[in-house]
Amino acid sequence: MSDEQLVARLVERGRSEGLQVTKRVLEAALEGEITDHLGYEKHDPAGKNNGNSRNGTRAKTVLTDVGPVEVKVPRDTAGSFEPQSVEKRQRRLIGVDEMVLSLSAKGLTHVEISAHLAEVYGAEVSKQTVSTITDKVREGMAEWQNRRSTALDFYR
Repeated sequence: MSDEQLVARLVERGRSEGLQVTKRVLEAALEGEITDHLGYEKHDPAGKNNGNSRNGTRAKTVLTDVGPVEVKVPRDTAGSFEPQSVEKRQRRLIGVDEMVLSLSAKGLTHVEISAHLAEVYGAEVSKQTVSTITDKVREGMAEWQNRRSTALDFYR
């Protein structure tokens, strides 16, 4: 394998992993938003017979700084969920890489994250929503970082 081919593979791998991280962050943010909207965690008995509950997801492709990403946008039975991180009818996200970095940065406060989301998306987000989102993002990032890697991963 030539150096050029190796570099091309590494660049493609980096791009692919960037897409996966962006997808995880966006979906975690959306899950956090619907949890905040409904007032209970997924599969929590408190949500039973309360008049509005999760109603699956719909696939949506958005163009990000790292390329097109297909995300699963959660829905609710009342149709009242209005996501902020990926708004309805929004097809392009600007600054997603900054959001990924800021949400996964160690030691960022809820106020700083909220201010950053407001700056990037123009969306005011409550402290509770920021807390829910960051908890879900950190869980997803920890899982992704601790995944089992093989020797082949370095050559893909």
